[in-house]
Amino acid sequence: MELKANNKKAFHNYFIQDLTEAGIALKGCEVKSVRAGGVSLLDSFVVIRGGEMFLKNAYIKPYEKATVFKEDERRSRKLLLHKSEIQKFERAVKEKGVTIVPTKIYIDNNGKVKVEIGIGKGKKLFDKRETMKEKVIKRDIERYTKHGGD
Repeated sequence: MELKANNKKAFHNYFIQDLTEAGIALKGCEVKSVRAGGVSLLDSFVVIRGGEMFLKNAYIKPYEKATVFKEDERRSRKLLLHKSEIQKFERAVKEKGVTIVPTKIYIDNNGKVKVEIGIGKGKKLFDKRETMKEKVIKRDIERYTKHGGD
């Protein structure tokens, strides 16, 4: 697995659960651009329309060596999932404060571009502070044990 983009902000803003791997329908040279690392999941989200899931607002940089077929960088891209998985996400989204969040884009062992999506429940401000506090404590413990208690 070769990680191409990670959505760190998703874990800061949401409690992520039920992670699922989904294929993504790309056009033209978008795959080459993803392989080159020209992708960002910042401010992206997933919507369900007509029994299909779409990745919205994900940025894929236009491939520099492409000639004619340059797609819009932030267009909607269809996610490839089984119908039962889509229905599971649809049931989850009906709850208040729940959304579907992409967490990372990577290339799997077969050379296919995949998106990891999860069900995100929004964090309150005090939850975010608590998470930051835990990270700082964990980092301090790591630093302390690495240097042998100096």
